Amino acid sequence: MGDHRRADGEDDASYDGVGLWSVNEYGYLSSADIQESPNQNERPEGTKIQLLVIHCISLPPGKYGGVDVKNFFLNKLDPSDHPYFRGIANTKVSAHFFVCRKGQVTQFVSCLRRAWHAGDSIWHGKSGCNDFSIGIELEGTDKSVFTEAQYGSLAKLSSILVKKYRIKDIVSHGDIARPKGRKTDPGVLFDWDKYRTMMEVD
Repeated sequence: MGDHRRADGEDDASYDGVGLWSVNEYGYLSSADIQESPNQNERPEGTKIQLLVIHCISLPPGKYGGVDVKNFFLNKLDPSDHPYFRGIANTKVSAHFFVCRKGQVTQFVSCLRRAWHAGDSIWHGKSGCNDFSIGIELEGTDKSVFTEAQYGSLAKLSSILVKKYRIKDIVSHGDIARPKGRKTDPGVLFDWDKYRTMMEVD
């Protein structure tokens, strides 16, 4: 029996000149590095995925590369490695996907399951956005410019997810976080026009 986390080619697949990107029936992206986070659970029964949420994160803030973000989502962050980590090491969070500065994608939670990325949130009057959303983290800060490689991978991934799950809306974490202003990511320098144009072209 094959690994269900690896996707076979499907109708929603996208070819990037290197390999086929597709999401399989178990909710895993073919091209992703799979790192299963313990911070997840089942979505409420009968819940449909309706929303894509764009976030950003870097650990320590403003530092890129390394394994700290992955360790954070895997509950392996060592608080002795940096003073900032002492305040977050016991926080249990995850996202479905993480896109590093080079555009490589890591997946921590199946799209079919509930990742813990949005926190207190509301969208069109519906609270608890984790129940019905997919969260994508970009490596960066809410005051940073994102790389072309990140936009390319994000657009390709988003196009596949929107098509597969018939997602209605794409929003920032700042759009849905409550109370208003609690979160601002991915920030004012994230180029929504570029992102949406690249999605259309993909």
